[in-house]
Amino acid sequence: MLSLRYLPPAWDPRAPLDLRSEPSPVLDLKLWWLRQSPNACFAAFEASGIAIVRVPDRPSDAGCEVENAVLLPAGSAVTPRQPVATCRLAAAWMLFERNTLQPAARMHLGTEVSAVRHLGTYNCRNINHALSGRRSQHANANAIDVAAFVLRGGREISLSRDWSRAGPEAAFLHAVRDGACRWFRGVLSPDYNPAHQSHFHFDMGPWRSCR
Repeated sequence: MLSLRYLPPAWDPRAPLDLRSEPSPVLDLKLWWLRQSPNACFAAFEASGIAIVRVPDRPSDAGCEVENAVLLPAGSAVTPRQPVATCRLAAAWMLFERNTLQPAARMHLGTEVSAVRHLGTYNCRNINHALSGRRSQHANANAIDVAAFVLRGGREISLSRDWSRAGPEAAFLHAVRDGACRWFRGVLSPDYNPAHQSHFHFDMGPWRSCR
């Protein structure tokens, strides 16, 4: 049996996850540990050579605390740039961009995405802006809503216009939704309900959902 000491970092379950590497057989284990341990998440960014800016914890008496958060790295395609996100959401986003978003754009549209138009990450509110009920994952900067993708050359693919159309734009958006389920815990699309007709919702909450 091969000793763990001889395993390359990508295959060693003890080594921090390299967010730029190709998926390995121990990826699921590393993702699980990254979600459980803030230190493992910060170590993953360090091992990947991706600079992050830590955000001070923000206590809250209203269930809107922000803990172990960062600014989404400057190398990401999101715009507006560098929103506040939990470390585990930021890590999932970097994996999503590299392993799902850009491959889907190349396959279906023959180009890459230069910008991702998001609607925000942090918002102290309940699910679906309800007056009562459970807090949204946005209340803890643990979710991001995405409305559109801008391709190299300037063409924009939007959820509200292109999701239900026939053609490569819709195929791209559906591939993005399906692939996002690999990296995020919660993925909601226009197929879920009318409240999501204009955007994707991605989160790293406790519940597994891919709709």
